[in-house]
Amino acid sequence: MNGSVHHAIDVWLPNLARFAPDHPLHGLLRKADRLDDGERGYMAGLADRFAVPSPLPAGALTRELIAGDAGVERWLCADPAWVQPDLNGARLLACGQMQLSMPEAQALAETLMPLFDEAGMALQVSAPDHWHVRLPADASMPDFAAPEQALGEDLYYHLPQGVEGRSWRILLNELQVILHQHPLNAARRERGLPPVNHLWLWGGGVLPVSVPTTLTGVIGDDLLLTALAKRAGIPVIARTESSVTSAAPGMLIDLQDLPVDELATRWTPSLLALAKQHPVQLSFASGERWLHRPWHRLRFWRGSGR
Repeated sequence: MNGSVHHAIDVWLPNLARFAPDHPLHGLLRKADRLDDGERGYMAGLADRFAVPSPLPAGALTRELIAGDAGVERWLCADPAWVQPDLNGARLLACGQMQLSMPEAQALAETLMPLFDEAGMALQVSAPDHWHVRLPADASMPDFAAPEQALGEDLYYHLPQGVEGRSWRILLNELQVILHQHPLNAARRERGLPPVNHLWLWGGGVLPVSVPTTLTGVIGDDLLLTALAKRAGIPVIARTESSVTSAAPGMLIDLQDLPVDELATRWTPSLLALAKQHPVQLSFASGERWLHRPWHRLRFWRGSGR
């Protein structure tokens, strides 16, 4: 768990390939020491920093964070999603970021609840863009793909598989039919918004009794990261320029969800200021890692090229 350097501040960044050669962050990399690669991707990155069961029980963790009632029951995330049909099938284009209001979310969910009730489950609108399903103890639960595994890809390859997944595939198909016909989606199209025509089920499991971590705190706004940190009993601080600049060794700064242009204009000045004060580990979502210590800025001979 947690392959980061413990006396450094762990800065979690987007895939390295997204950074243009003239991005200001490359100035830090040129003077830093290359480390062994870490985990790749969002879910693997979380599991590297927190000791959690696999697959990570995102449903129970986020339900507990939002509603405080996960208890000992099994939960699934059921995030409102947009699936776009194409010539070869259908692709998942958005999940859990559909800009729903609570009345809209409840109106959509009310039409779906009977399907879950018939299967002995309960659909709960925890927040407008984050819904959950409470499962009975004897419900089959195949492997569900996390959104990051399926975004932009053909839905067919990420549906629950095998005999165990058959009832879930039928349920998902029925959900899509109901959502496709819902008048709220016609109104969304008129406003230039994509339809909510799917629920992405993932992250099944029960709430961990404890979540060990070597981190001492988190700076970030991500829901699942916040849920893990709260369960681990470490502080979570909102992501601002001042909170980044005042971070201390042992903390994680989550920037991996941001556009690289925004990192250049808004966040890199804070990171450069931080790197003058403390060791900083630059951990890219694509796995590459560098360690920059304050004295590394004196490596003037590394000032250009790489």
